[in-house]
Amino acid sequence: MSDGVLAAIIAATATVFAALVQLKASFAREVAARARSPATRSKSRLPQLVIAVMLVGAGVCGFALSQWIADHRRAAQDLVTAELRARIEQMSRTEGRLTGAYDEIESSVLRNIGLQGVVVTASVAPCKPAPVATPALYESTVEASDPPASPAVAPPSGGCTEADATPVTLCATIPAAATVNDVELYVRAADSDASWVASRVMPGQEAAQARFADEPTEIADDATAKQVCERFVQWSTEHGRVARVVVRYTL
Repeated sequence: MSDGVLAAIIAATATVFAALVQLKASFAREVAARARSPATRSKSRLPQLVIAVMLVGAGVCGFALSQWIADHRRAAQDLVTAELRARIEQMSRTEGRLTGAYDEIESSVLRNIGLQGVVVTASVAPCKPAPVATPALYESTVEASDPPASPAVAPPSGGCTEADATPVTLCATIPAAATVNDVELYVRAADSDASWVASRVMPGQEAAQARFADEPTEIADDATAKQVCERFVQWSTEHGRVARVVVRYTL
């Protein structure tokens, strides 16, 4: 048997012995109390009444203390909730002001862009003429003494026409609520250093075998934007062209 188990047995034996002694003493006091007179018996009940009053008072005080602590916690929670609501409202107002400022700044930027114009450029390569079909050679059905038939010679290929050229569409994206004020059209040779001011053309005007459409077209892009498009075609076989479209609008 280990020392720990032995010590536990000794402690348990001592506890049981002490409990038996206390039980005997209590039994003896109970017998003596029964043998006393009624006056003495009533006097012996006074401490019990005092203890009972103390217990009831302790219970009432404990309940009152618990209620006070609960009310204090509830008041603290209400205060924290009120502060959080006030901060949320302040953040909402700040967000609203920032959103309004952002919208105003965005509108101002878009208006400035509209005054300066949205620029779109495209480089178009020289037009390649369509190949000319060569007539087929026919076999000679004459006698061998006849001279052989000479092959037909294909005519020289011609240049491109406006119908042969492939059109290019240039589109500028602007706000959906914008009103188009002007669409400026420019075209110049790809290897030219001429200024754009000197290269401006009118809608539908032919300029060095190149032409823009008569009118621009507007295409809805989404709820916040739309596109202003111009059709351009060039049929020169010697030089490429650079087309430039400037769309000016107001908001």
